[in-house]
Amino acid sequence: MANKSSVFDMIGPVMIGPSSSHTAGVVRIARVAVRLLGGVPDEVVVTFYNSFARTYEGHGSDRAIIGGLMDFRTDDSRIKNALEIAVEKGFNFKFKSIGNSSVHHPNTIKLNLKKGERSMEVIGESLGGGVINIAEVDGFMANFSAQAHTLIIKADDISGAIAFISSVIAQEKTNIATMSVSRKGKNDLACHVIEMDSGIREITAQYLRSLPWVKELIYIPDIDL
Repeated sequence: MANKSSVFDMIGPVMIGPSSSHTAGVVRIARVAVRLLGGVPDEVVVTFYNSFARTYEGHGSDRAIIGGLMDFRTDDSRIKNALEIAVEKGFNFKFKSIGNSSVHHPNTIKLNLKKGERSMEVIGESLGGGVINIAEVDGFMANFSAQAHTLIIKADDISGAIAFISSVIAQEKTNIATMSVSRKGKNDLACHVIEMDSGIREITAQYLRSLPWVKELIYIPDIDL
């Protein structure tokens, strides 16, 4: 069998290579998923779609996604041995591939993650040059890049919720760059995704979490993924 190319043939400290979509972007999708989940998962099912489904082994996307899920940075030399390291750590992972999905971006990954009693589904797209889009979180449309301070708030779909959340953020003197809301049905659970130019204090995040109609709040600061 021919040797598979190392992920470091594609990425390095400056992410040089012919396919950053299949490597650097993949690591970043995984590291965002770690923050959404609240830590490194115990187990994961990774589904590669379209171009990824056909090339994930040869381009090192399998090692990139598992390395990222262990929170390795894109320039971490351990990524080239990520599968072996994961096995040694008892990290349970499984790969699936779907080669022809017209509803997904050519470079799409779905992650079904578990950590203790918590489970989560994240769908990410690698757009090229290490740029990513987190398309869905737990079935809700998300569409954020993780290049800004980001709040993900799952809340009851009540009147005035958007205005109230916006007013609380305004007290932090931070500007909302983008905001989207999706819901599973009228008066059902809604998911607010808010990208901000600057961060918020932990006390503000805790206040929003304490509201009876807020079911979950995840805050991802502007960090180097």
